[in-house]
Amino acid sequence: MFGVFLARKRVIILGAAGRDFHNFNVMFRENKYYEVVAFTAAQIPYISSRIYPKELSGKLYPKGVQIYDEAELPKLIEKFGVDRCMLAYSDLPYNEVMHKSSIANAAGAEFWLASPRETMIRSKKPVIAVCAVRTGSGKSQTSRYVAKLLRNLGYRVVIVRHPMPYGVLKEQIVQRFETLEDLDRYKTTIEEREDYEPHIRNGFVVYAGVDYEKILRQAEKEADIILWDGGNNDWPFFKPDLMITVADPLRAGNELTYYPGETTARMADILLINKVNSASKEDIGRVMTNLSRINPHATIVLADSVVSINAPASSVSGKKALLIEDGPTITHGNMLFGAAYVAAKEYGVKSIAVAKSYAVGEIRTMFEKYPHLDKELPAVGYSKQQIKDLETTVNRVPCDVVISATPTDLNRLIKTKKPLVNVGYELAPVGNGFDAALRLFVSDIKPSGK
Repeated sequence: MFGVFLARKRVIILGAAGRDFHNFNVMFRENKYYEVVAFTAAQIPYISSRIYPKELSGKLYPKGVQIYDEAELPKLIEKFGVDRCMLAYSDLPYNEVMHKSSIANAAGAEFWLASPRETMIRSKKPVIAVCAVRTGSGKSQTSRYVAKLLRNLGYRVVIVRHPMPYGVLKEQIVQRFETLEDLDRYKTTIEEREDYEPHIRNGFVVYAGVDYEKILRQAEKEADIILWDGGNNDWPFFKPDLMITVADPLRAGNELTYYPGETTARMADILLINKVNSASKEDIGRVMTNLSRINPHATIVLADSVVSINAPASSVSGKKALLIEDGPTITHGNMLFGAAYVAAKEYGVKSIAVAKSYAVGEIRTMFEKYPHLDKELPAVGYSKQQIKDLETTVNRVPCDVVISATPTDLNRLIKTKKPLVNVGYELAPVGNGFDAALRLFVSDIKPSGK
């Protein structure tokens, strides 16, 4: 009796050069029951019209997998006879998720959301994950705080960052960053530097790349504890033993309306409400009520986000300032302001220049794409041309001083005609509840140096 031949289900993965590649690696690369016929790209520039290379795609995909612009999705579904479309990127309002579902369904395909259980890799070492309900909530400063606390307790901490592989993918399978020179060696973008550089300056090793199974196994060799530093509002690629989710009361309510931020809030062991020194009591209370309702078992802690500048207050007080903010926070994160604005107000800036009026090239295009932006300049630099246009824009703005709140030092990348003051922002937990929870978690973990 002849066996029944079952055709492989054809899949398109909707992504943004991160979660999409990871889902492919762990769910489809060696799966004979599915055929990924394409990736689509959104949210991040310059990632469409590439190929997920054969060096990563495996023996079932000897030519790799083509990446298309997401705008082509209906045509791609018809062209390839697609059965399912999987959404694999983050920080999307719920109505946008369902718009994408409607596009896929109308073209004849099912719409698929993978679960954390299907996509998380188990580690041989304890894993602490820092995630968030929205991008720009304060994951990075929370990760920095956790890393330093654990190091002070004697643990070797290795940080693994959510992927941002915007270059040549076959050269980014596993990336290890220990020095600032490594940032240059891997030709990192401003967006990558924003997340890696502060950890490196604090003396920690950071891993990132494309193949997170390989990344994890290499990181485990030099760590007592793996610290996952998340991206956007996504859940971790590794199964966490302790999960911290950061919420933002400056966008109260978003914890219930953005994908997959609500998922990360429901998964959390610790819910950290950040920026309470900048938010109203009403919004803090609203976020606390929402989080308590959807995850009553989590420990809820509060924290301030404390800003500082690397120059005397007189360098900005009474001056007209151009404000540069962390790119993703004020672009697809939809924040109306960031740490540069907070610092400007705190240190007595006289007036704020309108960056949009002087934007050129691809920076002008960025303002057109995100019409809610006006005064603040997002530190976008996904390409050499964007960095060049950023430099030109900065130098066209009439101002006395540039206040930069991107976590990377722009002096390494652009030359400014006006003094550039860097803003730092660090987590300051309210009370000792956060520290106590971390100490309790590691109480049964023996540091390798002891």
